[in-house]
Amino acid sequence: MKRETKIIGQSVLISQLKQLALQVAETDITVLIIGETGSGKEVLARYIHAKSLRADKSFIPVNCGAIPAGILESELFGHEKGAFTGAVQSRKGYFESADRGTIFLDEIGEMPLETQVKFLRVIETGEFQRVGSSETIYSDARIIAATNKNMYQAVAEKNFREDLFYRLRSVELQIPPLRERGKDILLLAENFVHEFERKHKIVFEGFSPEAGEMLMRYPWPGNVRELRNLIESLLVLEKGTFITPEILEKHLVQRNRYKSLVHDPSKSEKNELQIIYSSIIQLRQEISDVRQLLQHIIQTRPHVPLLLPDTSAISGPVSTSMSRVAEENNVSHEAEVLHSLDDIEKKSIADALEICDGNKRKTAKALGITERTLYRKIKSYGL
Repeated sequence: MKRETKIIGQSVLISQLKQLALQVAETDITVLIIGETGSGKEVLARYIHAKSLRADKSFIPVNCGAIPAGILESELFGHEKGAFTGAVQSRKGYFESADRGTIFLDEIGEMPLETQVKFLRVIETGEFQRVGSSETIYSDARIIAATNKNMYQAVAEKNFREDLFYRLRSVELQIPPLRERGKDILLLAENFVHEFERKHKIVFEGFSPEAGEMLMRYPWPGNVRELRNLIESLLVLEKGTFITPEILEKHLVQRNRYKSLVHDPSKSEKNELQIIYSSIIQLRQEISDVRQLLQHIIQTRPHVPLLLPDTSAISGPVSTSMSRVAEENNVSHEAEVLHSLDDIEKKSIADALEICDGNKRKTAKALGITERTLYRKIKSYGL
């Protein structure tokens, strides 16, 4: 089945992107596509290929982040029989298969440094060797790469070669997140409705105007991919019925981790996961500060009860006893609150892992913590 090659949308950002893509398609120049997860980077790459002179040749997509580092080189460049354990026969790599066509390297920022050296040579000369061979092979493959990472930061941290980065970004195309595309959301939803009506043989009765507005207000952390999955779920689970705000909200709440369906544009560049997790950490610190204050009061003023009943007629040992009861009560309440925060933190980490497809590095970055802290939390919560 032929994959989607259309770019759906009429917003200014998408119109400009399509115009640039058409200009790039006429050449064989290397392209770097930047965009959030689920924003449609592969769709854009296929669009460029379909509009190029290579349209009748192969389009080979490769997810560099999904292939283990130890075998990525073999997958890209091929290998000879006996080159390593398990290599029972010679095999072409993706670059050979993409000869005279287009190779799309998604999540290029995840490529290991040792593989980047050989990849740079392919970009510059088109030449490479299979693993286990000294024979030079030439591939006339047009290269399109994509990433959702901050590549300038990756270069600064020595995780990505600077020369390769600047060689890749001969042309850089930025895909806007879905939340910034206005009424394109409704156009995409309509397109997905038609697709799934045919696929599942369901007649869809449509969205109410209020439900449509809700679709446009929602922040879409998973971008176009999330919208597509939501539309399919709505059609199948609601059997094509007319979608009201109540029905839509039920599905959105079940699918996402955020309490508000109204997007605040002033926070559009912030990572929602990190905001939530930072709030948890702040609450823990505030509880710790209150605990220290209570302990200080109890130690310095043992005859002042921390509960608030009328104690004007109570003094001496009884008052001291009440202070101790207050301390115990506060410790108990604190334990309950901390336990609740543990539950929230555990769910936040689990949700972040799901959103990042289990990628620990991406999850840690999304939460604003180190990978070491993330691994410790995962072990602590048994995730």
